[in-house]
Amino acid sequence: MSPRRRRPNRPYRRPKRKRSPSVAVQERVGLPPGSEVELPEQVLVQDLVNRLNLSEIDVVKQLIRNGVMANLTQVIDFETAALVVSDFGYQPSRAPEPAADDLSAHVVLDEEEGDLEERPPVVTILGHVDHGKTTLLDAIRKADVAGGEAGGITQHIGAYQVDVNGRLITFLDTPGHEAFTAMRARGAQVTDIAILIIAADDGVMPQTIEAIDHAKAAGVPIIVAITKTDLPTANPDRPKTQLMEREIVIEEYGGETVAVPVSGKTGDGIPDLLENILLVAELQELKANPQRLAQGVVIEAHVDRARGPVATVLVQNGVLRVGDPILGGQVAGRVRALVDDRGERIAEAPPSKPVEVLGLGDLVQAGDLVEAFASDKEAKDAAERRRADAGGDFISKGSITEDIYAEGDTQVRELPVIIKTDVQGSVEALRTSLDRLSHDQTKIRILHAAAGSINESDILLAAASEAMIVGFNTRVEPGARTAADESGVQIGLYTIIYEVIDDVRKALEGILEPVISEVVDGHAEVRQVFVIGRRARVAGCYVTDGKALRNAMARVSRNGELVIEAPVQTLRRFKDDAREVTAGLECGVSVEGMTTFEEGDVIEFYHQERTAAV
Repeated sequence: MSPRRRRPNRPYRRPKRKRSPSVAVQERVGLPPGSEVELPEQVLVQDLVNRLNLSEIDVVKQLIRNGVMANLTQVIDFETAALVVSDFGYQPSRAPEPAADDLSAHVVLDEEEGDLEERPPVVTILGHVDHGKTTLLDAIRKADVAGGEAGGITQHIGAYQVDVNGRLITFLDTPGHEAFTAMRARGAQVTDIAILIIAADDGVMPQTIEAIDHAKAAGVPIIVAITKTDLPTANPDRPKTQLMEREIVIEEYGGETVAVPVSGKTGDGIPDLLENILLVAELQELKANPQRLAQGVVIEAHVDRARGPVATVLVQNGVLRVGDPILGGQVAGRVRALVDDRGERIAEAPPSKPVEVLGLGDLVQAGDLVEAFASDKEAKDAAERRRADAGGDFISKGSITEDIYAEGDTQVRELPVIIKTDVQGSVEALRTSLDRLSHDQTKIRILHAAAGSINESDILLAAASEAMIVGFNTRVEPGARTAADESGVQIGLYTIIYEVIDDVRKALEGILEPVISEVVDGHAEVRQVFVIGRRARVAGCYVTDGKALRNAMARVSRNGELVIEAPVQTLRRFKDDAREVTAGLECGVSVEGMTTFEEGDVIEFYHQERTAAV
């Protein structure tokens, strides 16, 4: 019996899994030719794809051909959708419009004095970057927020409520970086009192002035908190004097503005600051009606992978309860859960209470108004009415076309960008920062900007429009990463806004045509002419300055007039080919197409350099 042959050891290889086709490559057969397609006044691009039974990329490309940049999650108007339907050979028709009801019945227009009750003040902390705003709030609420921020800078708005001897104060912590100016402005608009943070060593800075302007525009009282008083370079009197130049006079100098020295590290002055906040709030007589349906404003919004769309809402009037039908901006829903700033679920949120709201049907925008309704029907009807009154937050042909494909603007080169962030407020920050990079030769074209992870729909739009994707404090979904690799879409992920600005600036410079400049290498004088063959002429030259180069261009001038401009054909030093000949030496030169050299001709050697445009 022959011995058994041993199989050689081979490394284990995992069997290859068949990848399911991504959304962008799924094939659909489409409708029969000439089919009628019913369209509403506004239609989601993804819904249009489903109605036509075509691939997403075909529909998006057809939109782009018609001058409309839209991804699958955006809404287009009837005229734009009908044009696309017609382009594919189908017959568009208008769907019947639902009847609208009077939606004002749920709103309490006149508050009865007896229904009004005192509510906690809403306080916004404003000031220059790195002046200690978050550190101060940490000391107030005994929690470390700054440690979790990228680069130690607050990246988006947070809302927190603290208990001071049985009385509540709501704090809005807004970013201090100049890119978040719009968010600070929004914070001032929803606040009752503005705390202006000024570092004793730096004094009033440019963003401090912006913060003052926001608070004045909102018409709210200002309390000055002077931080970093424990530093050796601190000068607490300096910011007090500088504030007078901005028409803010503190009590110490005979004014009405309270100034409190505080230390976020030691806690000194914080009880005095809180006492002054409550005192100013009493003078304002802040009241709300807890008996009515809730009204509020969205402070922040993001998409949670497990919980779906989440909105941080500051309740301004009424009481928001779990189960209430609500409308945020143009998005209707029902409150599924309320989560307070400590992460605990609560049953209701009274006036001045910041709370995370779960249950909205889609992502809302920071700054959107939030209202509670008596029934789901009223909330949905109000959403339809609000979209109609606003003209729809959708993309329409014409406005986009005129903006992107404006005639006469062909000299301006555009860099298409798609922005995805963790929260809605960061979208405004990035949009503002990137818009500032545009100038007369190049322009940032933001095709889409939203909160949430980077998905296949974003990749589809980027591939169709050759755009780059900027992700800020967000992630890339696995399917989107695969689609990006297949289509060659560039994705940049960032946690610091400065890095985003630097990289986009470099990309913007890269789309400019390089500057072509001419560099003169040297000159040579023709001393003798040699005839080689029947027609060829070689100039025996003396290099007067610079150097003669074999790979250069040549201008031959005679008596100050140009004879020919052509590439150098040969360059020789005696009988050997030379790469270059320097000043003071003799050489033989032939120029392509030049057959009539004469003694005394001057040859100028030059080359062109391409440099990046700035």
